[in-house]
Formats: sequence, structure tokens, C-alpha cells
Amino acid sequence: MTSLALSAPNPFAIVTTGSGTRPPWKALLNWPRYGDTHVDFTTGTTQRRNLWAARLDEVVRRASKPVLLIASGESCSAAAWWARLSPADYVAKVAGALLFVPRGAEAELFASPRTPLPFPSAVVERHATRRTLALAESWGSGLLEDGWRTEGDSAWQQAQAAVMRLTARVVEREMRVAPAFDIVV
Repeated sequence: MTSLALSAPNPFAIVTTGSGTRPPWKALLNWPRYGDTHVDFTTGTTQRRNLWAARLDEVVRRASKPVLLIASGESCSAAAWWARLSPADYVAKVAGALLFVPRGAEAELFASPRTPLPFPSAVVERHATRRTLALAESWGSGLLEDGWRTEGDSAWQQAQAAVMRLTARVVEREMRVAPAFDIVV
């Protein structure tokens, strides 16, 4: 496994999941193939799906820093399924997710409640389709298309900044909603 090389200290444990030899983040942003830890994605059966989820549970549970989950293709649907149904203490360790070029997955294999993901997330797609927009909306994700990058910082630093902006929005929302639930902030 290869670690991502960053110019500044990395605040995240990078966990990647997907299949294939050339993940989309490599093509779109020229990032390394894998993060700090990679959970290979192969599915098609309930047993494979459950084994993948157990591996992801273990990787997230062992992470020493907040996790940035990076998924691609069909593993985006799997990651959404995992996030919606895994134990809260595992999912709470996920600071955010980047979901690259989500592709169709077997709907019955990844059936889960239609609720936003429990952490900030962004769908990264070169050119969003209606299906991509619908997935982003159902996951409560932002959308990053071509043109989101700017001059200066590396693409990786910009992606991290995007996750931090998403996280800030979640915190702002929770602060606004807290009084309605008699929560003292």
C-alpha cells in the first residue's frame, strides 16, 4: 500500500475503497492509487458485501485519526449502505467522504434507509448526470464537478478543503438545530 504524500500534516486517516487498477481519483486529480488503507471492493453476493463491510468496520475502528473515506464506482453505493447501517461508534469516526464517479450497483444488495449520510460528503464527477445528481441528493452530498479546482493549492489540498467546508456546514446546522431539541450549546 502507498501512503498519500502531502505537503502539510494530514489531519485524516485516508481509507480508499473501490475496484480496478485505475481509480477515478487517479485520473481526475492525479492522486496515488491507494490511501493509508485500502479495502478492496468486490461484491455480487450478500456474503462478499458483508465481508467487505466487516473489513471496512475494522479499518475505521482502528484508525488513529478521523477518517476521510474515498470510494469509487459501485463502492460509493456500498459506502452509503455501510454508513447508514453500521454501528454509530464506527461511523462517527468518519470525518467526511469523497464519492468518485458513482456507478450503478445492485439496488437490493445495498438497500438502506433513504436518509442523508451521517457525515459530510461530496460526489466528485467530471460531468454530473441526472443519476449522479439524484444520488448526491439522496446521500445529502455536495457535488464537485470540473471547474471546482483553482490555481495554487494541489488538487489533494483542495479536496481536503472541500471536506472541511462541508464539515463546517454540518456543524453550523447542528448549532442552529440544537435549541429546538433543548440542547444547550
